[in-house]
Amino acid sequence: MSFMKLRPVLSLLITAGAVSPAFAQDLVIRIGHVAPTSGGIAHLGKDNELGARLAIEELNAKGLQIGGKKARFELLAEDDAADPKQGTAAAQKLVDAKVNGVIGHMNSGTTIPASRIYSDAGIPQISPSATNPKYTRQGFKTAFRVVADDGQLGGTLGRYAVKTVQAKVIAIIDDRTAYGQGVADEFEKGAKAAGGKVVGREFTNDKATDFSAILTGLKAKNPDLIFFGGMDAVAGPMLRQMKALGITAKLVGGDGICTGELPKLAAGSMADGQVICAEAGGVEGEQKKGLDAFKEKFRNKFNVDVQVYSPYVYDSVNLMAAAMVKAGSADPAKYLPVLAKTEGYPGVTGKIGFDAKGDIKNGALTLFTYKGGARELISVVR
Repeated sequence: MSFMKLRPVLSLLITAGAVSPAFAQDLVIRIGHVAPTSGGIAHLGKDNELGARLAIEELNAKGLQIGGKKARFELLAEDDAADPKQGTAAAQKLVDAKVNGVIGHMNSGTTIPASRIYSDAGIPQISPSATNPKYTRQGFKTAFRVVADDGQLGGTLGRYAVKTVQAKVIAIIDDRTAYGQGVADEFEKGAKAAGGKVVGREFTNDKATDFSAILTGLKAKNPDLIFFGGMDAVAGPMLRQMKALGITAKLVGGDGICTGELPKLAAGSMADGQVICAEAGGVEGEQKKGLDAFKEKFRNKFNVDVQVYSPYVYDSVNLMAAAMVKAGSADPAKYLPVLAKTEGYPGVTGKIGFDAKGDIKNGALTLFTYKGGARELISVVR
């Protein structure tokens, strides 16, 4: 059919509403998101994904203009099951789909190998939760994170355990993942630098459920504090077995165990104040009002509470969109330099700015404990 014959058909379709002229002029922007939405920590991955979905929905409602065109954002969500191989497959899938940017991954063990794929494709990546220092120390100009790294998180917890908790005898267990081992290494450095005595270092894996041999061996050393580098799906059963063995030591961990699900996973085996954990982020004062408002909006929208990092995902999506608006382009090569120069972006998780490596400047940590089956704030530290 010639174009002259086709033109009346197109006009008819447009008139009938089958093709909207305005819609045809929209700038479609694809944002990738990757997290484990299956497996033992699926509740955390789904929390992250919901943060992305909320941000995308709100961006589309605002009707942003980028380079003179109305921007229409689409979310391409992938599941990496916290598995490095599945993580790189998901990353390649998003690259092949020509996404304009990626938010994720959640775990350091998937974020680090995926970051090379995004770097090779020139696609900006903001991780809302990967804390292993290696992620931003590979020299990739496309890698950013909006939370403090393990050096800050683990080191702060190590010093806190010795100086504030006044732990005399410390044992360490990690799950051998990039995150778990990394944060445990930094905790050990911080504890020893503060004068702490580490009497044992053991390891398990991120799918383990039986820790009786490890815990029985550590019980003989009578620790008053056990640090666990890993996630809540493992920490919960560990707390149950600690109670069964009569181990009353405090359990300290990073953001992986610092979740709303931990008391349920521990099934009533956690004494008030027994667990101390740190979240790699934090707001206080007037900024807390914005985070509280986000949590209420999130609960009203999805009928679930925020777990840990959905606010950081929400900020990451909005921050990426803001860089595109400022650059006047969603082309990664054009908005990447603008993203890298981010300074003082007003997120619900606080002010966001990046250093030369892509790490957040002046990253905060929030210390929590648990009482009555709920998280209770201890303090925000920087």
